[in-house]
Amino acid sequence: MNNKDFLNAVSRRMGISQKEVQAMSGAFAKALSENLDDENSLNVPGFGSFEVKKKLERVVVSPITKKRKLVPPKLALAFKPSSVLKDKIQ
Repeated sequence: MNNKDFLNAVSRRMGISQKEVQAMSGAFAKALSENLDDENSLNVPGFGSFEVKKKLERVVVSPITKKRKLVPPKLALAFKPSSVLKDKIQ
């Protein structure tokens, strides 16, 4: 399902226009982004939780050149689905 199909399906279910659904999904994405920029976690009941995890620096070895390289620490987004969503998928 692409973005257009998703917006169409949500607009049919909610009985509102696709522009309104697009505005709501944009607002959700912006709020999620702003919340995660502060390294807070966000829990969406019935869907799951988003959180920022810190990955430590590590040393990797190139398989071709056999040279060691230091990968700097970084932040990564993690998603954990709720038990309700897991049950629906199974």
